[in-house]
Amino acid sequence: MLYWLTELTPEFAALNIFRYITFRTGGALITALLFVFLFGPRVIRSLRVRQGKGQPIRKDGPERHLLQKQGTPTMGGLMILSGLTVSVLLWGNLRNPYVWVVLLLTLVYGAVGLYDDYLKVSKQSAEGFRGHIKIIIESLAAVIAASVIAYVGEPPLATSLAIPFFKNVQIDLGWFFIPFGAFIIVGAGNAVNLTDGLDGLAIVPVMIAAASFGLISYLAGNLVFADYLQIHYVAGTGELAVLCGAVIGASLGFLWFNAPPASIFMGDTGSLALGGMLGAGAGAIKHELVLAIIGGLFVLEAISVIVQVASFKTTGRRVFRMAP
Repeated sequence: MLYWLTELTPEFAALNIFRYITFRTGGALITALLFVFLFGPRVIRSLRVRQGKGQPIRKDGPERHLLQKQGTPTMGGLMILSGLTVSVLLWGNLRNPYVWVVLLLTLVYGAVGLYDDYLKVSKQSAEGFRGHIKIIIESLAAVIAASVIAYVGEPPLATSLAIPFFKNVQIDLGWFFIPFGAFIIVGAGNAVNLTDGLDGLAIVPVMIAAASFGLISYLAGNLVFADYLQIHYVAGTGELAVLCGAVIGASLGFLWFNAPPASIFMGDTGSLALGGMLGAGAGAIKHELVLAIIGGLFVLEAISVIVQVASFKTTGRRVFRMAP
């Protein structure tokens, strides 16, 4: 919204500062941080009153979880999403299609996670949204997001996949980019969701990934830097740095309340949304494979769950004491 002030630069030259992505990224980070930090206590008090017993704690987990986490409210992702949305709407270039597709995908995933958290709290059960219905909704949203990303980009780069560690090496996936991109988005969302177990465990690597992709999107969206570093140039994706800055700020504010001992959990509301955002952002800048490296913790968590489930169903034994 503030970006539109640049139209007044002929009369007020100082407003030209809003053209700079770096300035607006810093502004988005600080705005989201202050928003969550200031309104967080009110949200926590409201959720604690409404939820009563808070998030149900798994009885097959460590005993200290039952002692320390019982009664802690969930749905803290509402704080993150609120701060993120307000900050992006204020500091982002709202004419940029990449900003809208990633932001809307994030909010849709947040809504799915919110309903899942609501079912868990209302039923006081770890079983929330039916798994297959949840995946179907996530997949539909991811397919739409991947399709928009492919449509607004310039062919053949719009449907290409960058190969990390190789200069200007990319593979044109063609129509396969849409299901591949959707798979990355759904996978990232659920991988972050699986990681969200201990206090502060998921939010810190999310911030690291957001900072990394904020830098990559800024470089890939800048023709001069992209040419100098010999990475592919994706016009318009530099604006995603503002969104990543907002994610970092909102996450930092949330971490104040989520650090041990946690006053609130972000729940599926936050973890699904933030994971989906990382997946969609990676797809927009064509660095899906880099996401697997930067978000290695999320990948390992997902693999551990797959191994655990496969082992238990085939042999009746658990490979890990607890996974996720």
